[in-house]
Amino acid sequence: MTLTPRQQQSKDAFVEQRGEGAWSPLWESIAKIDPEFLDAYRELSMVPWRKTHLDAKTKELIYIAVDANATHMYLPGVRQHIQAAFRHGATVQEIMEVIECASTLGIHAMNIGVPILVEVLEEQGLRTGPAELDAHQEALKADFTRTRGYWHSFWDEMLELDPEMFEAYTAFSSVPWRTGTLEPKVKEFVYIAFDTAATHLYKPGLKLHIENAIGYGATPGEILEVMEIASVIGIHAATTAVPILVEEAEAAGQPLP
Repeated sequence: MTLTPRQQQSKDAFVEQRGEGAWSPLWESIAKIDPEFLDAYRELSMVPWRKTHLDAKTKELIYIAVDANATHMYLPGVRQHIQAAFRHGATVQEIMEVIECASTLGIHAMNIGVPILVEVLEEQGLRTGPAELDAHQEALKADFTRTRGYWHSFWDEMLELDPEMFEAYTAFSSVPWRTGTLEPKVKEFVYIAFDTAATHLYKPGLKLHIENAIGYGATPGEILEVMEIASVIGIHAATTAVPILVEEAEAAGQPLP
């Protein structure tokens, strides 16, 4: 179906600002049904691109982190932003490193769960306080601090109660820190991106990684751009639902605008 002048105007503005490669039949469907909505989204999504705090490659790596992590897993976006990251000079190793950092999100089951377990044990008289760490646990703490570059109190109880899990997680989460090529600040941006995303909102980790990023030289503008990128994942309600709306409208004989 030919676009109306208003719909074409919305498409032209989108392609001009986001690039020809960003346009797809999906966006065309949205433009046909509600071009005003597409225009508003385009303006929202362009906010971090009109600034220069982060380079284009880093922006695309942040999109990958937001889309690929376990709380979102928006695969069309993963593919689109991997393609864009390559166009902006990213290497396979750099993108893999982002994916490795995003893969650590699952440990938040322990970060949230272990303190609650401790709380219940104390309420039921099964625990009176933290036990002293043994030599092996102290070595694990030192190794984590050395490879990850920080220590936080939310690791204390996990290290005390489940040193086997803590040791395995330290080895797992340290891979990109031992062998990776991205600067530490960018790694911290990845953690900020998936912690602040609406599908996760993990406040303790978000604060920690903002502190770490600033410690590695990040500016408020850079961190805000990471958050701006994470903020646009709400559009995936439209990018997943509008194609279904179009299919069902056609099946029901309902006219599209």
